[in-house]
Amino acid sequence: MSYQVGVFIGSLSTVSINRRLAKALQRLSAGTSLTLEEIPIGNLPLYNHDYDADYPAEGLALKEAIAAVDALIFVTPEFNRSVPGALKNAIDWGSRPWGQNSFAYKPSAVIGASPGKIGTAVAQQHLRSILSFVNSPELAQPEAYIQFTEGLITADGEITDQGTAAFVADWLQKFEMFVGKVTNAHR
Repeated sequence: MSYQVGVFIGSLSTVSINRRLAKALQRLSAGTSLTLEEIPIGNLPLYNHDYDADYPAEGLALKEAIAAVDALIFVTPEFNRSVPGALKNAIDWGSRPWGQNSFAYKPSAVIGASPGKIGTAVAQQHLRSILSFVNSPELAQPEAYIQFTEGLITADGEITDQGTAAFVADWLQKFEMFVGKVTNAHR
């Protein structure tokens, strides 16, 4: 069985360390049954309830991208001890209008990189709370807080530290097993 996995990258920056981490996940997924593809979020307008009656093309495209995958990975930085506004906005779009929540029963996992010693721990906890509310089953363990140092992940997604590479590969394998269990439970 193979699984299509949509990847949300919380940072809109083209040189984001979390974009590098997402590329590393894609490289490491080559030995798994997971195929990772980014779901872009940068072109979404700010969500508000007025759009529910006439969803714009960007919102519909996001919902279609979520529907087309079996699972989701959220690669998030930490902005002011929370998730970036662009990522929260994308979740708001995907979960609306009321009764049309695209995240329901979609297995998910959260990972992130930051130069700080606690990685993205606080943002991830906030994101897990949001994902629980939108009814997305989440990989709880292992948690993955990557402390980024210059050179840890190259621009093309190679993790240069063997210990970090092994940890991220193991995390990805655990997610692969989790996706299989959740998917089989909801068939």
